[in-house]
Amino acid sequence: MATGTLYTYPDNFRAFKALIAAQYSGASVKLAGNFKFGETNKTPEFLKKFPSGKVPAFETPNGQYLSESNAIAYFVANEELRGGKCPFAQAQVHQWMSFADNEIVPASCALVFPLLGIMPQKRGSTARQDVEEVLALLNEKLLNCTYLVGERITLADIVVFCSLLHVYQYVMEPSARRPYENTNRWFMTLLNQPQFKAVLKTFKVCEHALVFDPKKYAEFLAKTGQAGGDAKQQKQEKKPKEEKKKPVKEVEHEEIEEMDATEEALASEPKSKDPFESLPKGKFNFDDFKKIYSNEDEKVSIPYFWDKFDSENCSIWFGEYKYNEELTKTFMSCNLISGMFQRLDKMRKQAFASVCLFGGDNDSTISGIWVWRGQDLAFTLSPDWQVDYEVYDWKKLDPKSEETKKLVEQYFSWTGTDKDGRKFNQGKIFK
Repeated sequence: MATGTLYTYPDNFRAFKALIAAQYSGASVKLAGNFKFGETNKTPEFLKKFPSGKVPAFETPNGQYLSESNAIAYFVANEELRGGKCPFAQAQVHQWMSFADNEIVPASCALVFPLLGIMPQKRGSTARQDVEEVLALLNEKLLNCTYLVGERITLADIVVFCSLLHVYQYVMEPSARRPYENTNRWFMTLLNQPQFKAVLKTFKVCEHALVFDPKKYAEFLAKTGQAGGDAKQQKQEKKPKEEKKKPVKEVEHEEIEEMDATEEALASEPKSKDPFESLPKGKFNFDDFKKIYSNEDEKVSIPYFWDKFDSENCSIWFGEYKYNEELTKTFMSCNLISGMFQRLDKMRKQAFASVCLFGGDNDSTISGIWVWRGQDLAFTLSPDWQVDYEVYDWKKLDPKSEETKKLVEQYFSWTGTDKDGRKFNQGKIFK
Protein backbone atom coordinates (compact mmCIF):
# COMPACT_ATOMS: atom_id res chain seq x y z
CA MET A 1 0.00 0.00 0.00
CA ALA A 2 1.40 3.40 -1.03
CA THR A 3 2.06 6.00 1.63
CA GLY A 4 3.40 9.52 1.47
CA THR A 5 2.91 13.27 1.73
CA LEU A 6 1.12 15.38 -0.87
CA TYR A 7 2.11 19.02 -1.31
CA THR A 8 -0.60 21.20 -2.80
CA TYR A 9 -2.75 24.27 -2.34
CA PRO A 10 -6.46 23.98 -1.41
CA ASP A 11 -8.99 23.00 -4.09
CA ASN A 12 -6.36 22.04 -6.68
CA PHE A 13 -8.26 19.85 -9.15
CA ARG A 14 -5.01 18.12 -10.11
CA ALA A 15 -4.40 17.07 -6.51
CA PHE A 16 -7.94 15.69 -6.30
CA LYS A 17 -6.92 12.88 -8.68
CA ALA A 18 -4.51 11.36 -6.16
CA LEU A 19 -6.74 12.02 -3.17
CA ILE A 20 -9.72 10.25 -4.78
CA ALA A 21 -7.55 7.36 -5.98
CA ALA A 22 -6.23 6.97 -2.42
CA GLN A 23 -9.81 6.74 -1.13
CA TYR A 24 -10.33 3.70 -3.36
CA SER A 25 -6.98 2.00 -2.84
CA GLY A 26 -6.63 2.65 0.88
CA ALA A 27 -3.30 4.40 0.32
CA SER A 28 -2.18 6.58 3.21
CA VAL A 29 -1.81 10.06 1.71
CA LYS A 30 -1.49 13.01 4.05
CA LEU A 31 -1.47 16.66 3.05
CA ALA A 32 1.68 18.60 3.90
CA GLY A 33 1.08 20.89 6.84
CA ASN A 34 2.00 24.59 6.73
CA PHE A 35 2.38 24.50 2.93
CA LYS A 36 2.03 28.01 1.46
CA PHE A 37 2.00 28.29 -2.28
CA GLY A 38 4.47 30.84 -3.63
CA GLU A 39 6.69 30.46 -0.59
CA THR A 40 7.15 26.82 0.41
CA ASN A 41 7.55 25.63 -3.17
CA LYS A 42 10.30 28.24 -3.80
CA THR A 43 12.53 27.24 -0.92
CA PRO A 44 15.86 25.47 -1.63
CA GLU A 45 14.68 22.45 0.35
CA PHE A 46 11.55 22.02 -1.79
CA LEU A 47 13.34 22.67 -5.08
CA LYS A 48 15.98 20.09 -4.20
CA LYS A 49 13.22 17.48 -4.06
CA PHE A 50 11.04 18.92 -6.84
CA PRO A 51 13.14 21.03 -9.26
CA SER A 52 10.12 22.31 -11.21
CA GLY A 53 8.64 23.87 -8.05
CA LYS A 54 5.18 22.74 -9.19
CA VAL A 55 2.42 21.17 -7.18
CA PRO A 56 0.93 18.72 -6.60
CA ALA A 57 4.12 17.01 -5.53
CA PHE A 58 4.46 13.73 -3.65
CA GLU A 59 7.11 12.44 -1.25
CA THR A 60 7.34 8.84 -0.04
CA PRO A 61 8.60 7.95 3.46
CA ASN A 62 11.84 6.56 2.00
CA GLY A 63 12.70 9.73 0.10
CA GLN A 64 11.26 9.16 -3.40
CA TYR A 65 9.64 12.03 -5.24
CA LEU A 66 6.92 12.46 -7.88
CA SER A 67 5.74 15.78 -9.32
CA GLU A 68 3.13 15.14 -12.03
CA SER A 69 -0.49 14.70 -10.97
CA ASN A 70 -1.24 11.69 -13.20
CA ALA A 71 1.92 9.93 -12.07
CA ILE A 72 1.06 10.56 -8.42
CA ALA A 73 -2.50 9.29 -8.91
CA TYR A 74 -1.18 6.19 -10.69
CA PHE A 75 1.29 5.51 -7.87
CA VAL A 76 -1.28 5.68 -5.06
CA ALA A 77 -3.94 3.73 -7.05
CA ASN A 78 -4.51 -0.01 -6.83
CA GLU A 79 -4.46 -2.55 -9.64
CA GLU A 80 -8.18 -2.24 -10.31
CA LEU A 81 -7.98 1.52 -10.80
CA ARG A 82 -5.05 1.08 -13.19
CA GLY A 83 -7.11 -1.16 -15.47
CA GLY A 84 -6.68 -4.55 -13.84
CA LYS A 85 -4.53 -7.29 -15.36
CA CYS A 86 -5.60 -6.68 -18.97
CA PRO A 87 -2.90 -4.79 -20.95
CA PHE A 88 -5.50 -3.35 -23.31
CA ALA A 89 -7.61 -2.00 -20.44
CA GLN A 90 -4.47 -0.50 -18.91
CA ALA A 91 -3.73 1.17 -22.24
CA GLN A 92 -7.28 2.52 -22.36
CA VAL A 93 -6.82 4.08 -18.91
CA HIS A 94 -3.66 5.83 -20.13
CA GLN A 95 -5.51 6.89 -23.28
CA TRP A 96 -8.20 8.72 -21.29
CA MET A 97 -5.66 10.26 -18.92
CA SER A 98 -3.81 11.68 -21.94
CA PHE A 99 -7.09 12.83 -23.45
CA ALA A 100 -7.87 14.75 -20.27
CA ASP A 101 -4.49 16.52 -20.24
CA ASN A 102 -4.32 17.28 -23.97
CA GLU A 103 -7.97 18.03 -24.81
CA ILE A 104 -9.98 18.85 -21.71
CA VAL A 105 -7.62 20.86 -19.49
CA PRO A 106 -6.45 23.39 -22.14
CA ALA A 107 -10.02 24.02 -23.32
CA SER A 108 -11.36 24.25 -19.77
CA CYS A 109 -8.64 26.70 -18.68
CA ALA A 110 -9.07 28.85 -21.78
CA LEU A 111 -12.82 29.05 -21.16
CA VAL A 112 -12.99 29.36 -17.36
CA PHE A 113 -9.91 31.40 -16.37
CA PRO A 114 -11.03 34.59 -18.19
CA LEU A 115 -14.39 34.31 -16.40
CA LEU A 116 -12.56 34.08 -13.06
CA GLY A 117 -10.52 37.15 -13.99
CA ILE A 118 -7.11 35.45 -13.87
CA MET A 119 -6.43 35.36 -17.61
CA PRO A 120 -7.29 37.72 -20.48
CA GLN A 121 -10.02 36.67 -22.88
CA LYS A 122 -8.35 36.07 -26.24
CA ARG A 123 -9.98 37.20 -29.44
CA GLY A 124 -11.24 34.41 -31.63
CA SER A 125 -11.03 31.86 -28.83
CA THR A 126 -12.68 28.55 -29.67
CA ALA A 127 -12.64 27.43 -26.04
CA ARG A 128 -16.43 27.15 -25.75
CA GLN A 129 -16.67 25.04 -28.89
CA ASP A 130 -13.74 22.87 -27.77
CA VAL A 131 -15.39 22.20 -24.41
CA GLU A 132 -18.66 21.33 -26.13
CA GLU A 133 -16.81 18.95 -28.48
CA VAL A 134 -15.25 17.19 -25.50
CA LEU A 135 -18.62 16.85 -23.77
CA ALA A 136 -20.24 15.57 -26.98
CA LEU A 137 -17.49 13.00 -27.47
CA LEU A 138 -17.92 11.78 -23.89
CA ASN A 139 -21.69 11.79 -24.33
CA GLU A 140 -21.41 9.43 -27.30
CA LYS A 141 -18.89 7.20 -25.50
CA LEU A 142 -21.12 6.92 -22.43
CA LEU A 143 -24.31 6.17 -24.37
CA ASN A 144 -24.03 2.43 -23.78
CA CYS A 145 -21.61 2.19 -20.86
CA THR A 146 -21.49 3.39 -17.27
CA TYR A 147 -17.75 4.08 -17.03
CA LEU A 148 -14.98 4.92 -19.48
CA VAL A 149 -13.06 1.63 -19.15
CA GLY A 150 -14.70 -1.66 -18.23
CA GLU A 151 -17.51 -2.02 -15.72
CA ARG A 152 -15.88 -0.32 -12.73
CA ILE A 153 -14.45 3.09 -11.87
CA THR A 154 -10.84 3.46 -12.95
CA LEU A 155 -8.25 6.22 -13.09
CA ALA A 156 -9.70 7.08 -16.50
CA ASP A 157 -12.92 8.22 -14.82
CA ILE A 158 -11.15 9.93 -11.93
CA VAL A 159 -8.76 11.95 -14.11
CA VAL A 160 -11.35 12.96 -16.73
CA PHE A 161 -13.81 13.87 -13.98
CA CYS A 162 -11.29 16.10 -12.17
CA SER A 163 -10.35 17.78 -15.44
CA LEU A 164 -14.01 18.73 -15.98
CA LEU A 165 -14.58 20.11 -12.48
CA HIS A 166 -14.09 23.78 -13.40
CA VAL A 167 -16.41 23.46 -16.40
CA TYR A 168 -19.19 21.95 -14.30
CA GLN A 169 -18.56 24.37 -11.45
CA TYR A 170 -18.49 27.67 -13.33
CA VAL A 171 -19.93 27.28 -16.84
CA MET A 172 -22.32 24.37 -17.33
CA GLU A 173 -25.57 25.74 -15.95
CA PRO A 174 -28.68 23.53 -16.40
CA SER A 175 -29.57 24.76 -19.90
CA ALA A 176 -25.98 24.26 -21.10
CA ARG A 177 -25.84 20.74 -19.64
CA ARG A 178 -29.08 19.61 -21.26
CA PRO A 179 -27.59 18.24 -24.56
CA TYR A 180 -25.14 15.98 -22.69
CA GLU A 181 -27.40 13.64 -20.72
CA ASN A 182 -24.98 10.69 -20.73
CA THR A 183 -22.00 12.80 -19.66
CA ASN A 184 -24.09 14.43 -16.93
CA ARG A 185 -25.29 11.06 -15.66
CA TRP A 186 -21.70 9.77 -15.51
CA PHE A 187 -20.44 12.97 -13.83
CA MET A 188 -23.17 12.96 -11.17
CA THR A 189 -22.72 9.22 -10.57
CA LEU A 190 -19.05 9.81 -9.76
CA LEU A 191 -19.73 12.95 -7.75
CA ASN A 192 -22.07 11.00 -5.46
CA GLN A 193 -19.68 8.13 -4.77
CA PRO A 194 -18.49 8.14 -1.12
CA GLN A 195 -14.85 8.19 -2.23
CA PHE A 196 -15.40 11.31 -4.34
CA LYS A 197 -17.56 13.02 -1.73
CA ALA A 198 -14.87 12.49 0.90
CA VAL A 199 -12.54 14.70 -1.17
CA LEU A 200 -15.00 17.10 -2.86
CA LYS A 201 -16.82 18.08 0.31
CA THR A 202 -18.20 21.46 -0.79
CA PHE A 203 -18.34 21.08 -4.59
CA LYS A 204 -21.59 22.23 -6.22
CA VAL A 205 -22.63 21.93 -9.84
CA CYS A 206 -23.17 25.27 -11.55
CA GLU A 207 -26.63 26.85 -11.34
CA HIS A 208 -25.75 30.17 -12.99
CA ALA A 209 -22.83 30.45 -15.40
CA LEU A 210 -20.18 33.09 -14.82
CA VAL A 211 -20.07 35.95 -17.32
CA PHE A 212 -16.94 37.69 -18.51
CA ASP A 213 -16.07 40.95 -16.73
CA PRO A 214 -12.89 42.71 -18.00
CA LYS A 215 -12.59 44.57 -14.68
CA LYS A 216 -11.73 41.32 -12.89
CA TYR A 217 -8.56 40.75 -14.91
CA ALA A 218 -7.43 44.35 -14.42
CA GLU A 219 -7.90 43.92 -10.67
CA PHE A 220 -5.99 40.63 -10.78
CA LEU A 221 -3.06 42.29 -12.54
CA ALA A 222 -3.02 45.05 -9.95
CA LYS A 223 -3.08 42.59 -7.04
CA THR A 224 -0.27 40.48 -8.47
CA GLY A 225 1.93 43.43 -9.39
CA GLN A 226 1.40 43.10 -13.15
CA ALA A 227 -0.54 46.33 -13.59
CA GLY A 228 1.95 47.49 -16.21
CA GLY A 229 0.40 45.06 -18.64
CA ASP A 230 0.81 41.55 -19.91
CA ALA A 231 3.79 41.73 -22.24
CA LYS A 232 3.09 38.39 -23.83
CA GLN A 233 -0.51 39.34 -24.53
CA GLN A 234 0.58 42.66 -26.04
CA LYS A 235 3.06 40.86 -28.23
CA GLN A 236 0.35 38.49 -29.44
CA GLU A 237 -1.95 41.38 -30.28
CA LYS A 238 0.76 42.91 -32.51
CA LYS A 239 0.93 39.82 -34.71
CA PRO A 240 -0.34 40.30 -38.31
CA LYS A 241 -4.07 39.81 -38.66
CA GLU A 242 -3.62 37.25 -41.40
CA GLU A 243 -1.70 34.91 -39.12
CA LYS A 244 -3.72 31.77 -38.53
CA LYS A 245 -4.93 31.51 -34.96
CA LYS A 246 -4.03 28.36 -33.13
CA PRO A 247 -7.06 26.40 -31.83
CA VAL A 248 -7.21 25.91 -28.09
CA LYS A 249 -7.05 22.13 -28.48
CA GLU A 250 -3.64 22.55 -30.17
CA VAL A 251 -2.21 24.70 -27.39
CA GLU A 252 1.56 24.31 -27.19
CA HIS A 253 3.40 23.14 -24.10
CA GLU A 254 4.52 26.60 -23.02
CA GLU A 255 0.94 27.90 -23.21
CA ILE A 256 -0.29 25.01 -21.08
CA GLU A 257 2.39 25.89 -18.54
CA GLU A 258 1.20 29.50 -18.63
CA MET A 259 -2.30 28.23 -17.79
CA ASP A 260 -0.87 26.15 -14.94
CA ALA A 261 0.90 29.18 -13.51
CA THR A 262 -2.22 31.32 -13.86
CA GLU A 263 -4.37 28.77 -12.07
CA GLU A 264 -1.85 28.44 -9.26
CA ALA A 265 -1.68 32.21 -8.95
CA LEU A 266 -5.38 32.14 -8.18
CA ALA A 267 -4.68 29.71 -5.34
CA SER A 268 -2.28 32.17 -3.76
CA GLU A 269 -4.87 34.95 -3.73
CA PRO A 270 -6.56 35.62 -0.39
CA LYS A 271 -10.18 34.48 -0.26
CA SER A 272 -12.55 37.43 -0.48
CA LYS A 273 -14.64 38.13 2.61
CA ASP A 274 -18.39 37.86 2.55
CA PRO A 275 -19.65 41.49 2.50
CA PHE A 276 -22.52 40.42 4.77
CA GLU A 277 -20.12 39.28 7.53
CA SER A 278 -20.11 42.68 9.20
CA LEU A 279 -23.91 42.57 9.68
CA PRO A 280 -25.82 40.75 12.44
CA LYS A 281 -26.70 37.25 11.29
CA GLY A 282 -30.28 37.26 12.49
CA LYS A 283 -32.74 34.38 12.68
CA PHE A 284 -34.05 34.20 9.09
CA ASN A 285 -32.53 31.20 7.29
CA PHE A 286 -32.48 32.00 3.58
CA ASP A 287 -31.55 28.45 2.55
CA ASP A 288 -34.49 26.96 4.45
CA PHE A 289 -36.94 29.43 2.91
CA LYS A 290 -35.57 28.81 -0.59
CA LYS A 291 -36.11 25.07 -0.19
CA ILE A 292 -39.70 25.64 0.93
CA TYR A 293 -40.32 28.12 -1.90
CA SER A 294 -38.88 25.72 -4.51
CA ASN A 295 -40.73 22.62 -3.33
CA GLU A 296 -44.05 23.88 -1.97
CA ASP A 297 -47.03 25.81 -3.31
CA GLU A 298 -47.20 29.56 -2.59
CA LYS A 299 -50.03 28.81 -0.14
CA VAL A 300 -47.35 27.18 2.00
CA SER A 301 -44.19 29.14 1.15
CA ILE A 302 -45.58 32.67 1.59
CA PRO A 303 -47.02 32.07 5.09
CA TYR A 304 -43.73 30.34 5.94
CA PHE A 305 -41.87 33.46 4.80
CA TRP A 306 -43.87 35.75 7.08
CA ASP A 307 -43.69 33.32 9.97
CA LYS A 308 -39.89 33.14 9.82
CA PHE A 309 -39.00 36.63 8.55
CA ASP A 310 -36.65 38.54 10.87
CA SER A 311 -37.56 42.23 10.40
CA GLU A 312 -34.87 43.32 12.84
CA ASN A 313 -31.97 41.93 10.80
CA CYS A 314 -33.42 41.64 7.28
CA SER A 315 -35.27 44.01 4.99
CA ILE A 316 -37.65 43.93 2.01
CA TRP A 317 -37.17 46.20 -1.01
CA PHE A 318 -39.08 47.02 -4.18
CA GLY A 319 -36.87 47.55 -7.22
CA GLU A 320 -38.26 49.09 -10.41
CA TYR A 321 -36.30 49.40 -13.66
CA LYS A 322 -35.88 53.08 -14.58
CA TYR A 323 -35.78 52.80 -18.37
CA ASN A 324 -38.79 50.66 -19.24
CA GLU A 325 -39.45 52.77 -22.32
CA GLU A 326 -36.23 51.36 -23.82
CA LEU A 327 -37.31 47.73 -23.44
CA THR A 328 -38.14 46.01 -26.73
CA LYS A 329 -38.29 42.23 -27.13
CA THR A 330 -39.36 40.33 -24.00
CA PHE A 331 -36.55 37.78 -24.35
CA MET A 332 -34.02 40.62 -24.31
CA SER A 333 -35.66 42.02 -21.16
CA CYS A 334 -35.38 38.60 -19.52
CA ASN A 335 -31.70 38.45 -20.48
CA LEU A 336 -31.31 41.81 -18.75
CA ILE A 337 -32.64 40.29 -15.53
CA SER A 338 -30.52 37.15 -15.89
CA GLY A 339 -27.37 39.19 -16.48
CA MET A 340 -27.93 41.13 -13.27
CA PHE A 341 -28.51 37.89 -11.34
CA GLN A 342 -25.26 36.42 -12.67
CA ARG A 343 -23.24 39.45 -11.66
CA LEU A 344 -24.71 39.24 -8.16
CA ASP A 345 -23.93 35.54 -7.79
CA LYS A 346 -21.95 35.91 -4.52
CA MET A 347 -24.88 37.72 -2.97
CA ARG A 348 -27.23 34.73 -3.25
CA LYS A 349 -26.56 33.11 0.12
CA GLN A 350 -28.01 36.03 2.06
CA ALA A 351 -30.60 37.29 -0.43
CA PHE A 352 -33.71 36.29 -2.36
CA ALA A 353 -35.66 38.02 -5.11
CA SER A 354 -38.58 37.55 -7.45
CA VAL A 355 -38.26 39.86 -10.46
CA CYS A 356 -41.14 40.03 -12.95
CA LEU A 357 -41.66 41.20 -16.50
CA PHE A 358 -45.08 42.72 -17.21
CA GLY A 359 -46.50 43.40 -20.67
CA GLY A 360 -45.21 42.27 -24.07
CA ASP A 361 -42.83 43.24 -26.86
CA ASN A 362 -42.18 47.00 -27.01
CA ASP A 363 -44.50 47.62 -24.06
CA SER A 364 -43.13 46.08 -20.90
CA THR A 365 -41.81 46.86 -17.42
CA ILE A 366 -39.41 45.15 -15.01
CA SER A 367 -39.85 45.23 -11.25
CA GLY A 368 -39.32 42.94 -8.33
CA ILE A 369 -39.33 42.21 -4.61
CA TRP A 370 -35.91 41.73 -3.00
CA VAL A 371 -35.12 40.43 0.47
CA TRP A 372 -31.64 40.50 2.01
CA ARG A 373 -29.73 40.55 5.25
CA GLY A 374 -29.32 44.04 6.71
CA GLN A 375 -31.42 47.20 6.70
CA ASP A 376 -29.67 49.20 3.95
CA LEU A 377 -29.16 48.68 0.22
CA ALA A 378 -27.03 45.53 0.02
CA PHE A 379 -25.40 46.56 -3.26
CA THR A 380 -23.31 49.20 -1.49
CA LEU A 381 -21.55 46.52 0.57
CA SER A 382 -19.37 45.40 -2.35
CA PRO A 383 -18.06 47.11 -5.52
CA ASP A 384 -18.73 43.83 -7.38
CA TRP A 385 -22.47 44.26 -6.73
CA GLN A 386 -22.77 47.80 -8.07
CA VAL A 387 -22.86 47.13 -11.80
CA ASP A 388 -26.64 47.18 -12.27
CA TYR A 389 -28.38 48.51 -9.19
CA GLU A 390 -28.29 52.19 -10.23
CA VAL A 391 -30.59 51.52 -13.20
CA TYR A 392 -33.33 50.64 -10.70
CA ASP A 393 -35.33 52.80 -8.32
CA TRP A 394 -35.25 51.24 -4.86
CA LYS A 395 -37.86 51.60 -2.16
CA LYS A 396 -37.59 50.01 1.27
CA LEU A 397 -40.88 48.39 2.30
CA ASP A 398 -42.47 48.21 5.71
CA PRO A 399 -42.87 44.48 6.53
CA LYS A 400 -45.80 45.26 8.83
CA SER A 401 -47.93 47.04 6.22
CA GLU A 402 -50.73 45.35 4.31
CA GLU A 403 -49.48 46.91 1.07
CA THR A 404 -46.12 45.14 1.48
CA LYS A 405 -47.81 41.83 2.19
CA LYS A 406 -49.90 42.17 -0.98
CA LEU A 407 -46.81 42.99 -3.06
CA VAL A 408 -44.89 40.04 -1.63
CA GLU A 409 -47.78 37.70 -2.41
CA GLN A 410 -48.10 39.06 -5.96
CA TYR A 411 -44.42 38.85 -6.83
CA PHE A 412 -43.73 35.56 -5.05
CA SER A 413 -46.70 33.93 -6.80
CA TRP A 414 -46.17 35.62 -10.22
CA THR A 415 -49.66 37.05 -10.64
CA GLY A 416 -51.43 40.36 -11.27
CA THR A 417 -50.40 43.46 -13.19
CA ASP A 418 -47.93 46.31 -12.87
CA LYS A 419 -49.09 49.77 -11.70
CA ASP A 420 -50.20 50.66 -15.24
CA GLY A 421 -52.24 47.50 -15.78
CA ARG A 422 -49.79 45.42 -17.85
CA LYS A 423 -50.35 41.72 -17.21
CA PHE A 424 -47.68 39.45 -15.74
CA ASN A 425 -45.62 37.91 -18.55
CA GLN A 426 -42.86 35.90 -16.86
CA GLY A 427 -40.57 36.01 -13.86
CA LYS A 428 -37.15 35.00 -12.60
CA ILE A 429 -36.09 33.97 -9.10
CA PHE A 430 -32.79 34.99 -7.50
CA LYS A 431 -31.98 32.28 -4.99
